[in-house]
Amino acid sequence: MLGLGAVLADAQRHAAAALDAAGVRVEVVTGARELAEVAELFVRIWGSGAGQPPLAADVMCAVAHAGGAVHAAYAGDRLAGAATAFFGPPESASVYSYIAGAHASDRGVGYGLKLAQRAWALDHGARTMRWTFDPLVSRNGRFNLVKLGAVANEYTVDFYGPLPDGTNTGDETDRLTACWLLDGNRASTAAEDALPVPGGPPAAIERGAPDGGPLTARDERGRWCRVPTDILTVRRASPDLAARWRFAVREVMTEALADGLTATGVTRDGWYLFTEEAR
Repeated sequence: MLGLGAVLADAQRHAAAALDAAGVRVEVVTGARELAEVAELFVRIWGSGAGQPPLAADVMCAVAHAGGAVHAAYAGDRLAGAATAFFGPPESASVYSYIAGAHASDRGVGYGLKLAQRAWALDHGARTMRWTFDPLVSRNGRFNLVKLGAVANEYTVDFYGPLPDGTNTGDETDRLTACWLLDGNRASTAAEDALPVPGGPPAAIERGAPDGGPLTARDERGRWCRVPTDILTVRRASPDLAARWRFAVREVMTEALADGLTATGVTRDGWYLFTEEAR
């Protein structure tokens, strides 16, 4: 394994390349005007409505003042995305990433922001980064586990409670916790776009899903669980079907994690792979 200095240099190089490819620059912002602009961006992304930002500007001000960071991505003078992070307990050498988002049309901005967060965290002595994500949103799962090289070994039922934010309205807020070993082989390999992408599951299906298709399978690689390819559309069209997906996936994933497995990959068509160890 590379020394920490070499890992940091590689992380900074990867972040710079990703931001250049996305056509943005990233700044750590602390001013009231910039933070208010970030809060408004989050309102637009989450659809939470005026006056109900997912993360308020004054809270971000406190995060920055306490030693955390608000990374803002700019395309010229336009704010294209942002992400926040704060430190965990001193003994953990970890940071927690809370709220990261970019306009859907700004391809690559979210990836650049996460790599910028990784480089910043390593430069400040952190070894791991954690955050939560909705396991039903398959594109986020794939981004976290495949594109970034994180793993997930914790599932929390209704993590936030009700969130009338326009994105989670009407659904329980179950979350998987992503754990990103910042100086680990998975993160470095993923940054080189060389992390193996899991292929599809085997033909032997064990359980059926709420939409009539397959839900679970297993093979020599581990256990598989399918989620919808677009749960946000399902929620809008049929809240009852979305709720049945939630309960079905909750049962499968909590069972897999209780058996000591770890979520290490997601296929393009929404199959999570749970393996015995994080590779």
